[in-house]
Amino acid sequence: MPQAKVGVIGGTGLYDIGGLTDIEEVKIETPFGKPSDSITIGRLEGVGIAFLPRHGKGHRISPTEIPVRANIYALKSLGVEYIIAICSAGSFKPEIKPGDLVIPDQLIDRTRTRANSFFGGGIVAHISLAEPFCPVLSQVLYHAAGEVGANVHPRGTYVAVEGPAFSTRAESQLYRSWGADIIGMTALPEARLAREAELCYAIIACVSDYDCWHKQKQPVTINVVQNVLRQSIDTAKKIIRLAVTRLPEKRECGCATALKTAIITDPKLIPTEQKKRLDLLIGKYLGGDR
Repeated sequence: MPQAKVGVIGGTGLYDIGGLTDIEEVKIETPFGKPSDSITIGRLEGVGIAFLPRHGKGHRISPTEIPVRANIYALKSLGVEYIIAICSAGSFKPEIKPGDLVIPDQLIDRTRTRANSFFGGGIVAHISLAEPFCPVLSQVLYHAAGEVGANVHPRGTYVAVEGPAFSTRAESQLYRSWGADIIGMTALPEARLAREAELCYAIIACVSDYDCWHKQKQPVTINVVQNVLRQSIDTAKKIIRLAVTRLPEKRECGCATALKTAIITDPKLIPTEQKKRLDLLIGKYLGGDR
């Protein structure tokens, strides 16, 4: 199986990534099922890249139906250490305008029906999610965005909603009252599962609209989103090309050892099948092969 250092998860509008060399397409089966689609592996600026379209080719998978556990597990199995996720987002702040980019640093979970952990079934792990995005990777993305001329915001609180419908105006006003900055449908459970897999994870959020709180603006529709996203996606690709050359060779952030003190279950009591299923994630802590 080919290996990659960086995983790129493409969101709405980003279904491929140009400039890859040595391209190979792989299909992966995981203990959590199939990923959203086959994974394109190649090299970008000399760095191994694994690209996965979050919604599948042709955008056929709803936010609620994304097989996030399979996606994260598959990228981990390819040797990925960093995940750069691209997503569209609505803005709750007048100063965060359509066409802007946000590198969020906080999350509020308003999802309801998604599988949000690798654990359970006889093994319990409590990871820290105080900083849900990798601060090191986020800084790399922010500085790369500035260098390519993007209007980028270095932090922000992202409200993750279930979807697939957009918010009601009352919900939009509620989230604004909480001090949230942007809204989207895909950061969770991606961020949580990436942390459980000890991967560095950060988002480039492409702001497409003002959600529906801004009564002087047209309520968000998919046509509005797609029209604004076209230019932002081109900018995101430039950021990725630059950022992958700036990543530390050795990870010293907390993401890399997130499970070290998180597993609370007595190893002797973890079911054998669960040990096998999660060996890629926990093997090094239980004495098994990784």
